Amino acid sequence: MKAIVVTDQTAGTAGMKLVDRPEPQAAINDVVVEVHAAGFVNTELEWPSTWADRAFRDRTPSILGHELAGVVTALGYGTTGLSIGQRVFGLSDWHRDGTLAEYVAMEARNLAPLPGDVDFTVGASLPISGLTAWQGLFHHGRLQAGQSVLAHGAAGAVGSAVTQLAREAGAYVIGTGRAADRQKALDFGANEFVDLGNDTLEDIGGVDLVFDVIGGDIQKRSAALIRARGTLVTVVAPTDVRPADGLTIDFVVEADRAQLSEIIQRVRDGRLRTNIGKVSSLEDAIATFNSTERRAGKTVIRVRS
Repeated sequence: MKAIVVTDQTAGTAGMKLVDRPEPQAAINDVVVEVHAAGFVNTELEWPSTWADRAFRDRTPSILGHELAGVVTALGYGTTGLSIGQRVFGLSDWHRDGTLAEYVAMEARNLAPLPGDVDFTVGASLPISGLTAWQGLFHHGRLQAGQSVLAHGAAGAVGSAVTQLAREAGAYVIGTGRAADRQKALDFGANEFVDLGNDTLEDIGGVDLVFDVIGGDIQKRSAALIRARGTLVTVVAPTDVRPADGLTIDFVVEADRAQLSEIIQRVRDGRLRTNIGKVSSLEDAIATFNSTERRAGKTVIRVRS
């Protein structure tokens, strides 16, 4: 099968190669999925799990990508809940070969059914951004109706999902980003917008929850805005920053079938809009990842037309 791999940790996206690899086999509790569309996050090349397994052994050449939508083609021993020919989408294990390939083997529990009226490209755009937003807001942030949320990067793939899910839950959302992102963030439902290049972040006053995808100085300044018993949720990295009378929680998104099902239902009934940017073929994917153009929304690789 065709797959995009990396072997050189110092080369960045320039080290990606489209190669032939053996088709994967289903282990116990696995399924093999024929990939129709896949997602990729640029920071994957910085993750230790891209280069080593859980025992810290080199696992290169590693197949990149962890988001997918496709069709089940094989079931491993003991697998339940899915069937051959079923349309699925989900999030593959960080330490295993990924989804920028024609086939992938992954644990069945990390997949959810993809309804027939949802395009594979849409399905592949949702696992990381949708699950990150859901878990950060509701599991870690414990968001309640009537609270206020500061959503950094509100025009991005994660930030736009944060904005929409928080608004649906009854929160007041303040989005942030560059000046050029203002209208897009408002279109996704932000009640107001802070231009981080020109506006003063501190002018917004206190908020109940900060959803941080930026880190650094913005993260530190945001912590000071959190009201008593509020929470700063971050996906950037572990941090020492803590609100004066609140919590800081850093987390890594996890696959969750029930949450994926909640997310896809919201897409189907119009409560959640996807934020898809460029869509490329597997053959053009490396050129897309190496492009210097600023990405607007989620990049999706269409593996099968």
